[in-house]
Amino acid sequence: MHNQPGGIKPREIKPPGDQISGRPALDHELLERGFSHRPLTTAQRQALDTDGFLVLEGIISPDWLASLRHAFDDIHDREGDKAGEEVAQMEGVRRLADLINKGSVFDAVYLQPELLTAVFHVLQRPFKLHSLNGHDPLPGSGLQILHADWGQPAEPGGPYHVVNSMWMLDDFTRVNGSTRCVPGSHRIPGRITDHLADRLADHPDQVHLTGRAGSVAVFNGGLWHSSYVNRSDAPRRALHCAFIAREHPQQTNQREYLRPETDQRLSPLARYVLDVEDGPR
Repeated sequence: MHNQPGGIKPREIKPPGDQISGRPALDHELLERGFSHRPLTTAQRQALDTDGFLVLEGIISPDWLASLRHAFDDIHDREGDKAGEEVAQMEGVRRLADLINKGSVFDAVYLQPELLTAVFHVLQRPFKLHSLNGHDPLPGSGLQILHADWGQPAEPGGPYHVVNSMWMLDDFTRVNGSTRCVPGSHRIPGRITDHLADRLADHPDQVHLTGRAGSVAVFNGGLWHSSYVNRSDAPRRALHCAFIAREHPQQTNQREYLRPETDQRLSPLARYVLDVEDGPR
């Protein structure tokens, strides 16, 4: 850092610490770019460490929720058969991908304060956006095999590499196929295939991540989880906003996909989280 006039050094911004463990609670690069830190409670940190997930209620305001729902449906209607093809399409599921470039309504998703704090708590090192996608299992569809979002063998206690979040645009219930997960499975060594022969079957320890529309579930990318069958006749729309440790490649390479109109509206904080500080390729 350069000294200010009079030889006074600028204040060094230090990341807040976890008062219990002494671990840093946030990447200082986020703070230097204007991020407003909102610390997690002790119970929330323990849930991430022990169970591998937590549900944050009331994150999406009613007006923003209505806008996100409208954007979800509008994008899918416009893209039709091509919807979601930037990442993956699934039979029986309305998929969307590359949402960073499909409306400013999504900008606050990947910058949400509690979310980014939770991501750093799990990863314990600098991270970036992995991808921002949409997922809506149609009635009678949606069942996936139990899987982890990090494909390499798990190492108990970390380091961890991916954190995903599920933004509930509709109520998530047992009836409409709320995501299932196996609490604590991120701490089981090895790959999921080392332990489960039938990953479509119900797991004896599985729970469903239920919540009111506007809630956000955050989970360790090593957690065993999957979408479930939508047995209702209504939509079960979600945004999947995932983050990955900064040394790994993104699922959606933001530098390759970044559109000029998106580039023009990004803040320094957004550029850092998206890993596009040098602009598009």
